Amino acid sequence: MTIQCLDNTGYQSGITYSPPKFVTETEYWEKYYDYPDVTYEWNNGYLEEKAMSDFATYLTYKWFGKLLEYYLMTKPIAETVGLETGFCLNLPKNVKKVRRPDLGIVLNSNLIPLLPKDRSYKGTFDLCIEAVSDSTQADIEQDTKDKKIEYAQGKVKEYYILDGHDRYSKLYCLGNGGIYTPLVAEKGVIKSTVLPGFQFRIEDLYNCPSFFEMTENKVYKNFVLPEYAKALQRAKQLVEQLRALGIEPK
Repeated sequence: MTIQCLDNTGYQSGITYSPPKFVTETEYWEKYYDYPDVTYEWNNGYLEEKAMSDFATYLTYKWFGKLLEYYLMTKPIAETVGLETGFCLNLPKNVKKVRRPDLGIVLNSNLIPLLPKDRSYKGTFDLCIEAVSDSTQADIEQDTKDKKIEYAQGKVKEYYILDGHDRYSKLYCLGNGGIYTPLVAEKGVIKSTVLPGFQFRIEDLYNCPSFFEMTENKVYKNFVLPEYAKALQRAKQLVEQLRALGIEPK
């Protein structure tokens, strides 16, 4: 990958810069962790650029992130971080990697807290979410195979792979022996083992329904806009009371 450099006026200087194939962990944290315009992960000495998802997958990821946000507003038991925040995986055979999932969850009960001034997380995320990158077969395999193995070995409790086209979506929880097993849907509904009460319909990952409509859905009504649902219910009761008095609301 070649990057066009800018001079101090913001114009292209004509000088190109190619990141080295191999960098030490110290160099990664100092030079590449906050690299402009490119998100790099570190794979045991090698830089890996985070690839992009297509628009359909972005919409699924955006909807799912909002669903998590509503859940945590109702039940504030964890914090979320975006791909700006990485964490280290110490893997077998002295392999070390820095991964930056599209969305990470840290439970408040995690032994290593996520602190306000942290620029990287010192512990292990409890849940990692990747919006699958499908630009190349290698990108697909990194999200669906390589990171699945790494996150399991690193003891990430749940790993969700989201794909807006329903080709590669997979939802895993850490089972016995440190191996990921698929989360099994009950009547089309997935229930998290990490976030008590957090659940969603598989089909909604692709339909991305309106959150206002979801407030009356039994799957979501306990954590999606509960105050809105209560206000709506009070409004309906008021209408019924007015009609009982012979008054038709306008």
